Amino acid sequence: MPNYQADLDTVFHALADPTRRAVLNQLSRGPQAVSQLAEPFDMALPSFLQHLKVLEESGLVRSEKTGRVRTCAMDAKNLSAAEAWIAEQRAIWEGRLDRLEDYLVELKTKGKNHGRKR
Repeated sequence: MPNYQADLDTVFHALADPTRRAVLNQLSRGPQAVSQLAEPFDMALPSFLQHLKVLEESGLVRSEKTGRVRTCAMDAKNLSAAEAWIAEQRAIWEGRLDRLEDYLVELKTKGKNHGRKR
């Protein structure tokens, strides 16, 4: 469980930044060279490389160098772990809200029955 939690922490840290989410969006269409990925962003290449480093450390992006070109690709395996965690949390909260709704309906029903004249 601790490794699972550490993976989630790095994935959510990576997803917390809009630049990194935009990079993932670009990579969802297929692998791209770093220079191609950096083009739409108004920042120096070293700053952009820091974002790629965070994405690689989270396991969401992998890269390989062929000659002078480094190409990045999305690796959705860790993204699936984050999706599973979110789905689990959603199920827990939906269950709690359902129980709260049932309780409120029960209170309302008791209130109506208690107020009736016999």
